[in-house]
Amino acid sequence: MKKFSDFNIAPEISSFTGDKIKIGRILNTEIIVLDFKIKDSTQTPGTKYLTLQIENKGFRNVVFTGSKVLMNQIQKIDKADFPFMTTIKGDNEFYEFT
Repeated sequence: MKKFSDFNIAPEISSFTGDKIKIGRILNTEIIVLDFKIKDSTQTPGTKYLTLQIENKGFRNVVFTGSKVLMNQIQKIDKADFPFMTTIKGDNEFYEFT
């Protein structure tokens, strides 16, 4: 009888890993964006939010934001170009990848 390990099936991980951090902790800091998701908000109906899987100083983190500018910018990047390095700049008005 075969063992499951004989099938060589790797797990498909669809969730992001690492500590959840506020975007303010990574502003004006070079980060690596590994992946992203955009989903409908359950807290504010009719809006969306962006989830970023990032690497910062060797650690993986997850960042959530409702920034429309960041969502617009990241959707224009081809998935083949991930991961990429960037800095998120911003103030109380809006955030942007630079």
